[in-house]
Amino acid sequence: MLYETMPQPIEQTTNRTVSDEELLAVMADFLEMGHVENIVAMYKQESRYYEWTGRLLTDERFAVRLGISVLFEYLVEQRPDDVRLAIPSLTEQLENTKSWVRGEAVNVLGIIGSEDALVQVEKMVEDPDSQVAEVARDILTEAYRQHTVR
Repeated sequence: MLYETMPQPIEQTTNRTVSDEELLAVMADFLEMGHVENIVAMYKQESRYYEWTGRLLTDERFAVRLGISVLFEYLVEQRPDDVRLAIPSLTEQLENTKSWVRGEAVNVLGIIGSEDALVQVEKMVEDPDSQVAEVARDILTEAYRQHTVR
């Protein structure tokens, strides 16, 4: 009997759940690979991911941080009421010791562009890092310009 000697498939019985840390790492990897649409879909499905935005900005890979900016460009258009959920996590990063993290947080707050986001940007015009301060000033100048045009 040939079938008796063939190995039987192993049943997978583990139903392991993915931790938040693992999911955050996967999201960062997807952003680095340019799969922003996948992350847009995730944010649309689960609003708690907005709370992770600030942590994603601390990733040292530039492509991940760029992906966050692109992500929020989409989300501002598709979910304008939900993007405000990211403001607390971004505001937290405005205190980061790394100037590039502060600058990225200012940039995403500028993309969000709501009044409460711009209040946070305004606090950064006096940042000790001249580039962060300049980004904050540029965002506020553009926001003022757009407001006066309307």
